[in-house]
Amino acid sequence: MITAFLPFEGIEYTLQLARTLSNSPFVKKVYLLSQSGKENDKFETIKVENLFGTKTFELITEKSETDFVLLLTEETMIDFGQFAIERFLNIAKMTGAGMVYSDFYDMKNDERTIHPVIDCQHGSVRDDFQFGPVVLIKKETLKKAVDEKGGDYKFAGFYDARLGIMRHAQLIRVPEYLYSSVQMDTRKSGEKLFDYVNPRNREVQIEMEKAVTEHLKKIGAYLKPKFDEVDLSEHIFEFEASVIIPVRDRAKTITDAVNSVLLQKTDFPFNLIVVDNYSTDGTTEILKEYAEKNDKVIHVIPERNDLGIGGCWNEGAHHPKCGRFAIQLDSDDIYQDETTIQRVVDLFRKEKCAMVVGSYMLTDFQLNRLPPGLIDHKEWTPDNGRNNALRINGLGAPRAFYTPVLRDIKIPNVSYGEDYALGIAISRNYQIGRIYEPIYVCRRWEGNSDAALSIEKQNAHNVYKDRIRTFEILARQIKNAEK
Repeated sequence: MITAFLPFEGIEYTLQLARTLSNSPFVKKVYLLSQSGKENDKFETIKVENLFGTKTFELITEKSETDFVLLLTEETMIDFGQFAIERFLNIAKMTGAGMVYSDFYDMKNDERTIHPVIDCQHGSVRDDFQFGPVVLIKKETLKKAVDEKGGDYKFAGFYDARLGIMRHAQLIRVPEYLYSSVQMDTRKSGEKLFDYVNPRNREVQIEMEKAVTEHLKKIGAYLKPKFDEVDLSEHIFEFEASVIIPVRDRAKTITDAVNSVLLQKTDFPFNLIVVDNYSTDGTTEILKEYAEKNDKVIHVIPERNDLGIGGCWNEGAHHPKCGRFAIQLDSDDIYQDETTIQRVVDLFRKEKCAMVVGSYMLTDFQLNRLPPGLIDHKEWTPDNGRNNALRINGLGAPRAFYTPVLRDIKIPNVSYGEDYALGIAISRNYQIGRIYEPIYVCRRWEGNSDAALSIEKQNAHNVYKDRIRTFEILARQIKNAEK
């Protein structure tokens, strides 16, 4: 049997769902969870401080008298499909899963579109993993997770609980569209990217970091702040730094990017390696002209035609003219001013680190500032940055690398997540230096590769990054076991 818990702030369709569930032969009782204390005559209301707080999940385990808990993670209109509740329950019973979730339909303007979700794997530890608004949880497993909670959280209670569930049982996705849901957040994918670094969410981020850190400690994947040293004088380079730009069909933006490099002022020799991945829109001709007029510009067209962004980066990093430090610049972005390269190299020299990550200003194509503005990733700390990096989806920009380490690790030949994979791999052994002032301008426009992704494309990206996290967690567990 099931006990259902529904967020409720007085909206009628929640009461309709409560009535539907209470009439199901598989549901013993329905509770309403209310932050405002909004009550209803027919269903018992539990007042909670925060829907996702630790105390809420303690109350859920106390109130539930059944083997399974059905939880809505947001107050939204839900229409269960044919035999859907029974399907959730049967799969939970037959598999012994700690949590069951499913694909669903989005409803918007009376139109139904599919909303597939993805499988939860060992590395699915990011706090924004999408289960959909309906989950069925085995009470016994939830109680274990709540009993070994990582803290008394106001915002990270559900995140902490589901990490605990992952330690004790499987989280199983049903690849069937078991219900329909009204889509509440209708923003494009590119507009959601930076929610987690919004200063208004800082308190939330601190809690999420604590929760994931405790989880990593419990599974043997936590790394203490002890790092291998980097000898920056071990190798001889003709150039102290190289900016690497992978590019394909960016005739509209590549001139701005190249000019922002050539304006740089440094106390050391540097160059620009542009890896032109078979452009067809005039980008190649623009770069050829630059290379002919300025000996700082090296225009490379790879022999291979199967390279993604990561593969193009490998071409640049392994080029014989690549400098001691390889510094990133995307083909539609620019450096903040003429001091960017100097500041990056100065930090390498000061901290003897293997990688440096800066901060950037978010703007539109005309360089007008966009919210939340400065993306500085202040959640990265020297003591815990490499652990917290497994929770978040990006490390910041621009990224720069000590070239011998970059050549040793190699960059995955993909066009999404290659920089994240490289960053967390480096952080396993080396310190990553941070610049928290803006030294880079990230321009958001319709040509960005992540501006408006389909659900399927977002899922593919998230599957890849979760797999990278899986690899990394396993590597860190082995590293710790060998000590």
